[in-house]
Parts: sequence; structure tokens; C-alpha cells
Amino acid sequence: MSDTKYTEDNIRSLDWKEHIRMRPGMYIGKLGDGSSADDGIYILLKEVLDNSIDEFVMGAGRTIEIRIKDKVVKVRDFGRGIPLGKVVDVVSKMNTGGKYDSRAFKKSVGLNGVGTKAVNALSSFFKVESHRDNQSKFAEFSQGELKEESGVEQSSKRKGTKVTFIPDEVIFKNYKYRNEYVEKMLRYYVYLNPGLTIDFNGEKFLSENGLRDLLEDNMAQEDMLYPVIHLRGDDIEVAITHSKTQYSEEYHSFVNGQNTTQGGTHLAAYRESLVKTIREFYGKNYDSSDIRKSIVSAISIKVMEPVFESQTKTKLGSTDMGGELPTVRTYINDFVKTNLDNFLHKNPPVAELIQRKILTAERERKELSGIRKLAKDRAKKANLHNKKLRDCRVHLGDTKKERNLESTLFITEGDSASGSITKSRDVNTQAVFSLKGKPLNCYGLTKKIVYENEEFNLLQAALNIEESIEDLRYNNIVIATDADVDGMHIRLLLITFFLQFFPEVIKEGHLYILQTPLFRVRNKKKTIYCYSEEERRNAMEELKPKPEITRFKGLGEISPDEFVHFIGEDIRLDPVMLDKQMSIEELLKFYMGKNTPDRQEFIIENLKVELDTVEE
Repeated sequence: MSDTKYTEDNIRSLDWKEHIRMRPGMYIGKLGDGSSADDGIYILLKEVLDNSIDEFVMGAGRTIEIRIKDKVVKVRDFGRGIPLGKVVDVVSKMNTGGKYDSRAFKKSVGLNGVGTKAVNALSSFFKVESHRDNQSKFAEFSQGELKEESGVEQSSKRKGTKVTFIPDEVIFKNYKYRNEYVEKMLRYYVYLNPGLTIDFNGEKFLSENGLRDLLEDNMAQEDMLYPVIHLRGDDIEVAITHSKTQYSEEYHSFVNGQNTTQGGTHLAAYRESLVKTIREFYGKNYDSSDIRKSIVSAISIKVMEPVFESQTKTKLGSTDMGGELPTVRTYINDFVKTNLDNFLHKNPPVAELIQRKILTAERERKELSGIRKLAKDRAKKANLHNKKLRDCRVHLGDTKKERNLESTLFITEGDSASGSITKSRDVNTQAVFSLKGKPLNCYGLTKKIVYENEEFNLLQAALNIEESIEDLRYNNIVIATDADVDGMHIRLLLITFFLQFFPEVIKEGHLYILQTPLFRVRNKKKTIYCYSEEERRNAMEELKPKPEITRFKGLGEISPDEFVHFIGEDIRLDPVMLDKQMSIEELLKFYMGKNTPDRQEFIIENLKVELDTVEE
């Protein structure tokens, strides 16, 4: 038996900041380095912003100013300002805040008084300033520890609150704010709050038409089957259209201004109510998948004291709207049934287009039914023999298990690269899918090819995205190919597959490219891995004289012992993002269509830029 002592001395209580710093995932989800939209540094920004948004919702302050430069984040609103006597408490005492008082905040995002405390504890520098009634007060912290506090002073500044913070590099290693992710977050805020202006580094974001603007900004007009149907109620807003080219469903869902990326009770109720209303309007018992195929939609609801399934508020768990209102399911169903039905009766041309789309989907589904059954059988047999997919423990044996935010699927080429990653990975959260040769260029092909092509069929099955992205098993899909011409080509072919058949995987920020080192520079005392020519030159300068230099030609040349560094804490990922200047159809046509003079010119010009960079 063990003689390890277990006494009163082993029991200790952590104060609020120690607990947050020891278990940050409980408060902000995953940490990350800023390469993913749900990385911790964006959650810190969101937690501060949510308080400013709540001020706007309560009718105080129509503008929010945000500045991000050199890792310093500043958020200034012109709301009511924190009561001066509570400036320190609201950012450093757990379960303290105005959201507990429904008279001050009725349908708020932040409810548990944790948000800004987490930002404070996880920042190397944190300063809060409040201005109200011609007076002001500030407090400065470091890692949650109060460093300086002013008294109440006279002030001529406009009322409101300003928060300045620097995420702690002890917690967030090698992080970087990407403007693309920040801007997407801000666009969602203004879509949900018409009349609000957000000034981000001098660029203004605002929306006049709410969720209608969201769909119109995210889709090419020529891809819309019909103009956006925009429906509004007291505590609900809905926007609906269908894509001409997209195969799967796409939803944007929100609760009290929070983007619920994992859906929840409200999204489930909404999808159900769409099917029910359409069936009743046409008097036909259409299959639900045919009704929802190619739909692009957004829903926003406001509820009293919502219950989310985590602190990061990505999934609604509430079943009630609050107060004397009915359940979320009943409220949404009644709204959609009344308003969508009325719209379709008043707009016969749109109703006809929707019915035609449903009938086309039904015909295609029946044509594919035999192929799909054979494809599913093949996928099941392949999984049984573990030929393509080496799964992670959070999913092993359960294809329907809910997506884990830390789960990652590496898509690799060849046995050697696959073997290195498989031996190096974290078996709990990292899975590996092995490609055999180059995938097919699927530009312009129909969904039938996904079931007929073994690679695509098994990849679709591994990801579990045939029906909806809601079922996606891995939060991060990482293309891990060699940094040579063949590897680049495979990347392009895989990106084409997702753009052609599952564009929402890219739109919602799930697809990445793995960056691996090009060089290893070392001497007897130190080894430096370099991801560019510039890093190689700097490493040679640091490790002189005459260090040993190895050029990695492919992933298979990197030993598992070394590979573990590149897919662990220090993993470098480049997110695959869509260019808003081009539609998906235009992108695919330009890069994957027939060779054209325009594309030849693009390649030549970019090749010149790359060569010039290397020569420097």
C-alpha cells in the first residue's frame, strides 16, 4: 500500500485569479495562438465587448471604439459607465456584476459575472477606466493582481467605460490577432444590433438591415435562388434564402447577440419549424433533407437569463424564453409558421422557386440512394479495418459523438508522413486520415462523385458531414502535405473538394494548412527549426560558427520524435479563408477551371514575388 500522506496540509483553496490561470479552459475554452476564430485571445476580446454591447442594448451608447496594435487591445464604449464605487469589484470579484439585476440588464449576453474577471486574470496588463457624472476612476492589474487604483476624480470626458489589456504570453504562447477573425466578430455584432457603429482601427462597421445584411454580405447575389426572406418579431429575427450551387445546409444562429456556433435548442427548433411550415404550405410530406438542402439562413432570438452549455456560450441549453413566454421550441415554431407561411402566400414566385428546388433535391436524392448505400457500406468496412482513419479517443467507436473543440483531423499524403504524424500525435484529441495518391479535381462535378470516389467517400464518412456541418466530428481539419509542388497541388485539390461540396467547413473556420519547418539548424548545444529562408539565416547567425543545416524535403523525413514539436503546443496553422471579393464559383473557375491567360499571368507574377523574397 502507498504510504503517501493525505492530511489537512494537502487541502488548499485557490483564489479567483489562481483558479482561472490554472484552469483557463473552463472560462475561455481552448487557448490557441490566434489561428482559429475560437482561440482564447478572441474570447477575451468578446468578453469585454459583450459588456459594451449590453450597454447599447439598454439604450446607452451607439458607438464602440476598438484598437488592436502590438498585442495591446483597447475597447471604449460610451454607455453608462461602471458605478465608480464598484470599478475594482466588477473586474476582480467573482460573481459580481450588474447582470444579476434584471432591472439594469434585461436580455444580456453575460450573466454569471465571470467574463471580465477571466480577461483580467489572463492578462499581463489590464486597466479599466469608468467615466460618469463628470467623474472618473481607474484601476490597473497584472495577472489579476491589483497594482494601482485611483480615487474618484473630476473628468470632462464622455461617459462610458474603457478597458485596455494585453493577453499574458505565459498563457497564450506566440499569439497574434488576425484582423479577419476580429472583423467577422464585429460584423456579427452590428448585424444583430442595427444602429450600432463599431470603429475598429479606423474602419467603421454598421448594419441597417440586420440578418438580411448578414446573408447578402456572405453570399454572391448571383448564387441566391431568390432575394432574402427577412422576418422580424419582438424577440426573434430570421433571414432565409437558398443557394443555387451549395449542397448542404448553412445556418448562423445567435442568442442575445451571442454567435452560438454549436447551435442548441433554438437552432434545433428552427430547423424543425422550417420543415413543418413548408410541408403544411405545400400540402406535401416532403423529406426534411430535401426541404433543407442548400438552405442558407440565420436566426437570432432574445431570452431572459439564457442557459449556455459552457462559459464560452457557443451552444444554448435553455428550453424556456423566460418570464411568461412559452418554450423556445413553441415560440420559434409559432413565429415561423405564421410569418413564413404569410410570406409564401404573398409571394407566389418565391414559393414556386422553393418548391422547384425541393423537387430537384428529391430527384437527386433518389438517383443517389443506391450509390449512397453502397458508399456507406464501403466506408463502414474501411473503418472496421482501420485502413484510412486512425481516430482519436474522444471519438473512437462513436461516429455520432458531439464535436470536441480540441479535436483535430490531420489529412496526410503517403504512408511515411502518415506514420510520422500517427506516432507523434496526441491520441486523445488528434486523428489521422491517410490519402492514397492525389485526390480528383472535383471542380464542376456533382455530389455523385463524392460517393463514387473512394477517397472522398471515406473522408466524408470520417468527418460525418454528409447531412449537415452540425454533425462535424472534428473542430479542426488540418491539411498536412509536403511543402513542394506535389504537396501544394494536393492542398489545392482538397480545398476544391470542400469549396465544391462543403463550403461551410471553410466559412465557419474549420480548415487549416499545417506549417512544418523547412530547415533544421543545430550545433552541439541548440537546435532551431526554421519555417522560412529568413528564419534559417537568423538561426545560422545565432548558432555560428558553421552549424549543421538539414533541408526537409517532405514530412516523411521528419522523425516522430521531432514531429511531436510541430503538432503539439507550438503547432503553426494557417487558416483557409474565403476572399470576399470573389464568389466560390468564381474562385473555383479561376484556380481549377480550364487554363486561361489570366491564370497564367497570375502564376507568373506571384512566382516573381516569391523568387524576389527568397533572393532578399
